Amino acid sequence: MHRSETSSSDIMGVNVNKNKKNTKKSKTEWIKKYIIITVATFVYAVALSLFIDPNDMAPGGLTGVAIILSRLVPVSTGTLILVLNIPILIFGVWKFGIGLTISTIYATVSISFFTNMLAGVGAATNDILLAAVVGGIIQAVAIGVIFRAGATSGGVDIIVKALKLKLPHLKTGNLFLMIDATVVTLSGIVFQDVSAALYAAVAVGCCSVAIDVVLYGRDEAKLLYIISDEPERITQRLLEDLDVGTTYINGQGAYSGNEKRVIMCAMKKTVFPKAEEIMKEEDPNSFMIVTSATEIFGEGYKSYFSERI
Repeated sequence: MHRSETSSSDIMGVNVNKNKKNTKKSKTEWIKKYIIITVATFVYAVALSLFIDPNDMAPGGLTGVAIILSRLVPVSTGTLILVLNIPILIFGVWKFGIGLTISTIYATVSISFFTNMLAGVGAATNDILLAAVVGGIIQAVAIGVIFRAGATSGGVDIIVKALKLKLPHLKTGNLFLMIDATVVTLSGIVFQDVSAALYAAVAVGCCSVAIDVVLYGRDEAKLLYIISDEPERITQRLLEDLDVGTTYINGQGAYSGNEKRVIMCAMKKTVFPKAEEIMKEEDPNSFMIVTSATEIFGEGYKSYFSERI
C-alpha cells in the first residue's frame, strides 16, 4: 500500500510540474505574440505616416477612409482609424469571439497610437510613385505578420477574415484588392485628383501582391511531364542529383502505338535549370512539357493540415 501511495504522489507531482511548464510556455508564447504584434503595428504606422498619408494617397480600407475624412474634419488620421474601427470590432467579437478580437483591439489601438506619434515626422520621400510602392510593400509586410500572429489590424482585415470563411478559395490579397478598389475610386472623387487615385491604386496593387508573398510564400513550382526513351536513367538522375520525387504514368504514342512511361515530377523553380541539364545529358531528344504549379501539398512543400489564412 505504501509503495502504491508513493507512486500516486509521484504521478501527481509529475502532473503538477507538467502543468507549470505548460503555463510557463503559454505565457511565453503570449508575450512573444504581443511583441510581434507591437513591432508589426509600428511598421504599419511607418508606412502610413511617412509614405502614404503625407502624399495624399488613400490606399483602400478603413485606413484610406480615415485619410479621406482627415482632410474633411479636424481630426487626426490615427484617431479616425480607431473611431471607424469600433463598429467593426463589435462585429469581430460576435463573429470570431473575444479571443481573436482582444489581439485585434490591441493591434488597432497600437496602429492608432503609432500613427499619431509619427504624424509630425513628415514624408520620407516626395516622390509619389516611390512612396506608393515602398509604402504599399511595407504596409503589406506588417499586415501579413499581424495575420500570422493570429490577429488582424482591424477594419477591412476583419471583413476579409470573415469572407475567407465563406470564400476559402480566394486569396487574402485578392479580397483586399476588391474592397480597396472601391475606396481608391472614392478618394479620386473626394480629392478631385485622378493622379492621386492612380498612385493609391499602385500602392494597393503592391500591397496585394506582397501580402500573398508574406502569407503564402513563393509557392510557385514547376510541374514536368517528360517523355523519353531513357526514363529509368533520367529518373535515377532526378532522384540522386536533385532529390526530386517522380511518378511514372503509363502512356501510348497515338501515331506509333508504342508504350511509353511518362515521368511526372514537381520541383521548385531554383532546381529546374539543373533538371534541364539532366535532360540534355541523358536524352537530348526527350520531349518535355513544363508548366507552373501555384500550390503543392505534401512532403517538402505545404502541409495539408496547416491553417489557410
